[in-house]
Amino acid sequence: MADEGEDPVNGTSDENSEKSQQKKQAKYDSGAADLEKVTDYAEEKEISTQDVANAISAIGDRRNQAALEKQAREKELLKVLIKKEDVDLIVKEMEISRSKAERTLRENHGNVVNALISLTN
Repeated sequence: MADEGEDPVNGTSDENSEKSQQKKQAKYDSGAADLEKVTDYAEEKEISTQDVANAISAIGDRRNQAALEKQAREKELLKVLIKKEDVDLIVKEMEISRSKAERTLRENHGNVVNALISLTN
């Protein structure tokens, strides 16, 4: 009879286990190599300081533009004439602050009905 741990057809079982171990190791190494390629690509990409400066500048320009538009809108709203009685009515009926009532009236061009509708929606 054959010794324990020995395969009579293919040789020893130790050789088979070594071959399967090498196959597993090779499979693992190929996956690690693929992962290494992906991470190398990401690491090689550099960010230009000029691009960052341009992006920050663009963001600042957008904020400034938005602030200017907001100021222009506020100036336009201040030009709208509203009646004190209308403001009092909205404050009383809707139980809101006077400043919010004035703002809503101005946004609706002094129209009390539209101001009340916008406050209820």
